[in-house]
Amino acid sequence: MEVRQEAGQSEAQLADIVEMVRDTVMRRWPVLLIVFLAVSALGIAAVQFLPVSYSSVAKVRIDPTLNPLATKSADGKAELTSEAIETEVATIQSLSLARGIVQQFHLENDPDYAKVLKDSGTGPSNPQNRETLLANAVLKKLSVQREKLTYILDVAFTSPDPIKSARIANAFAKAYIAAKIGNKAGAADRQSQWFERRLKELADDARAADAQVADYRAKAGIVESDGGNSNGSTITDQQIAPLAGSLATAQADAAAAQSDLNAARGQTARGARDSVSGVLSSSVVQDLRRQRAELVRNLAEIGVRYGDRHPETIRVRDQLAGIDTLIQNEERRVMSSLAANAASTQARVASLKHAMTDLESRRANDTRSAVIADGLEREATAKRALYDRMSLMALDSMQEARVSIAPAEVVEVAQPPAKPTSPNKLLFYPVALVLGLIAGGVVIAVQELMAGGLRSAEDAERTLGLTMLAAIPKVAKGVNPADLLITEPTSFFSESLRIVRAAVLGQRGQVTPKVIALTSALPGEGKSTTALAFARTLAIANAKTLLIECDIRRAVMQRMVKGAPPRTGLVEVLHGDARVDEAIVPGDVPGLDHMLVVSRYFSSEDIFGGGAMDRLLNELRGRYDHIVLDLPPLMGLADGRFLAALADATILVVKWDDTPAAAASSAINWLRTDGANPIGMVYAMVGAGAEGVGGLYYYSRKYAGYYRSA
Repeated sequence: MEVRQEAGQSEAQLADIVEMVRDTVMRRWPVLLIVFLAVSALGIAAVQFLPVSYSSVAKVRIDPTLNPLATKSADGKAELTSEAIETEVATIQSLSLARGIVQQFHLENDPDYAKVLKDSGTGPSNPQNRETLLANAVLKKLSVQREKLTYILDVAFTSPDPIKSARIANAFAKAYIAAKIGNKAGAADRQSQWFERRLKELADDARAADAQVADYRAKAGIVESDGGNSNGSTITDQQIAPLAGSLATAQADAAAAQSDLNAARGQTARGARDSVSGVLSSSVVQDLRRQRAELVRNLAEIGVRYGDRHPETIRVRDQLAGIDTLIQNEERRVMSSLAANAASTQARVASLKHAMTDLESRRANDTRSAVIADGLEREATAKRALYDRMSLMALDSMQEARVSIAPAEVVEVAQPPAKPTSPNKLLFYPVALVLGLIAGGVVIAVQELMAGGLRSAEDAERTLGLTMLAAIPKVAKGVNPADLLITEPTSFFSESLRIVRAAVLGQRGQVTPKVIALTSALPGEGKSTTALAFARTLAIANAKTLLIECDIRRAVMQRMVKGAPPRTGLVEVLHGDARVDEAIVPGDVPGLDHMLVVSRYFSSEDIFGGGAMDRLLNELRGRYDHIVLDLPPLMGLADGRFLAALADATILVVKWDDTPAAAASSAINWLRTDGANPIGMVYAMVGAGAEGVGGLYYYSRKYAGYYRSA
């Protein structure tokens, strides 16, 4: 519910704002129109006198395949970064190029730029400053932009002369390309010279590094492989490998010899010396054993034949003993040989181990030397690689120095434009119209803010505490509004007076007021016209009515009514110089009589006091249905306040959108203080734009068939 209520309030506020703006525009449309036409005309005239300028564009394409700033993309194609392209844009807009343009076109003699020197006060004695000022002035007219994400640069130059704009734009493009060629060749030449010096230094460093490596290897005993590439090996490393093989072989031989010796000793200890492998394999022992076997066989035969004591038997036995001795000696020799062989192999193993230990000690020192040698070798390799890379770069630089191809080209030459590029009059014309509309809106808004008048029924209720009885429209100049009741009785003006009559007389349950006073806070509010029109309205409605002009200091009513000027009037009656019937004259509509003022009357006397006016009204009450009093303004005059207290009802006439709210409020407060009966207020001279006054929408098209305009 709260959300709906807030939404309804917002919509109501918006509707009120829209209605207020609409009413303001409708009321003040002449001012809005005049200001709009004046400002728009001035704007359009100013556009006609704006200086025209022409802008020519030369298109320059940057070739990333030739630009030294180009990088390689993932697919291997050359490309330029955004930073590199912005660098090229800044190059075109550099002061050095602009100074070259100034010199090329002799812009110091150009009338378009002569005023720059004149305004700066730089004389011929300062050529450098003069050229700089002109170059800066040229750069202000230059614009360089990249076309989206392409390598195309738009070089635009603006000038009052279309031919000059094209020539200078093309000159900037050509100067940029020439500068790129010159800078490229100069940079390449300087690079070539630098490369030459650097290559010589690197060659010396590489040779020194190679010599240092060779000297150190020679001193450390580090040798190279057959391939000529260093493998980090030394002489000691090369000796260890074969020595290790020999040691392994010697250790195997020593183990075998020791094993054979141990086996022989064991067999000897068991008494089976003849089972020793060395003995068994000995050819001497085998031959002796064969001989012994024959002697044993012979001994057996001889012993059988001759007996044990036979000399032959003894001889054979002695030979057998000799053979056994020889066999034993051979067996001992074999055992000695095994022992010597085992000792010899052990000594060889010990010798090889000693040599290996010595080589291992030397190898530790050689390892440290090899590490140093490897470091020197890497340093020498790095210097050779640097020398090789520098050689390639030097070669590229020499080739680039010989090639005069710019990394950019002009793809479109600037042409003199056929039409000015600025100002865009087709755009400025609508802008002038919009500014005119805005100016008109601001003027009427200021008028609206500065206006202190009352304009609506809400203003009457809020400020005065009165009900708005009706809104009487403003009529055309030269027309007496009160006459419209006679000439156009069905017009809206006539109807608004009938609305006042209905509001005053149509209240049920109340005594119909007989004496009705109409007054205003200030002069010129339309009070007298409204009083005359209201009196005519009452008379036309078949009510016998008397109009009494009480505004004796102005005496304007006789110029507003039809008929001959009166001979006597209210002042004479109040002074007792004339009878009432002599002052009353017939009005210009049936049923209406007038008691007017013959001439303007100024006096310090209290003409309406002393009971004379009260007695006059009491006398006239019985003769008329209604008496309408045209009172003086309340502010600054005392007569109106006294007379309002004598009336049965008082109506305050307020000039629409003109009477200050403070003045109207003060007038109502005085009436109430004086004991008067203010029953309501009437807006007079309401503008045609006040469509929504009082919510009546009098000027709405819906009511077009109800009224006939005046």
